[in-house]
Amino acid sequence: MVGDMARLVQMLTNLLNNAAKYTPENGAIAVSVQRSAGTIEVRVTDNGAGIAEEMLPRVFDLFVQANSALARTEGGLGLGLALVRQIVEMHGGSVEAASEGEGRGARFTVRLPSVARGAEAPEQPQSKAIAEPEAPVPRRILIVDDNRDSAESMAMLLQLSGHATWIAYDGHAALALATEHAPEVVLLDIGLPGMDGYQVARKLRELPQTCDSLLIALTGYGQADDRRRSAEAGFDGHFVKPVDIDALHALIAGHRRAAMS
Repeated sequence: MVGDMARLVQMLTNLLNNAAKYTPENGAIAVSVQRSAGTIEVRVTDNGAGIAEEMLPRVFDLFVQANSALARTEGGLGLGLALVRQIVEMHGGSVEAASEGEGRGARFTVRLPSVARGAEAPEQPQSKAIAEPEAPVPRRILIVDDNRDSAESMAMLLQLSGHATWIAYDGHAALALATEHAPEVVLLDIGLPGMDGYQVARKLRELPQTCDSLLIALTGYGQADDRRRSAEAGFDGHFVKPVDIDALHALIAGHRRAAMS
């Protein structure tokens, strides 16, 4: 196949890391590759914690975890699989998860289009898709989250679509970066230490660099009162985890401020 080797390695690494995270020390992880009818199929199978049936349709969503306590202790917030899906789809492929249930292991299957050995590769259709998936407009995006794993993974996900990103782990750092870089979009966690997301949003609205920026709240709370408070603080959007990545991309793409020069 024709593709971005670095991204494909990242995709496989994320699948293996996910399997290792939920497989006990004496468990087993297997990787198989099969080629047939213009498709390369990669499977990563483990005999670890497994996935409950109701979770299977959501495992590739942002921030999804069946066991949030486990996720925190092992350093994951469900972003690795969202990255896997994004990379695979940018290469014209598909990915699916399967499991017989909790405690019975899991299987992730990636299917990618292949090029016959010895045949001429098409004129970089996949690389064009990677560079321009629906011709996104690159934005300057500030990500504010006290969880480093969450912030860094979100940055990687957005960079795949060509956006420039900066990361802040608290409110004071966020305001300093906002003043320096004038981000067009700010993804802001509400539950920050010290200065919470509502306070940061109000201060961002007072800065000339971000008074018209798109402010998006990312939070675990989605009650009517939570949405009211975020609107009053100046947020333009309110996403409850797990985040719908397509909806997030659509909101960012619809922002009308000038694109990154």
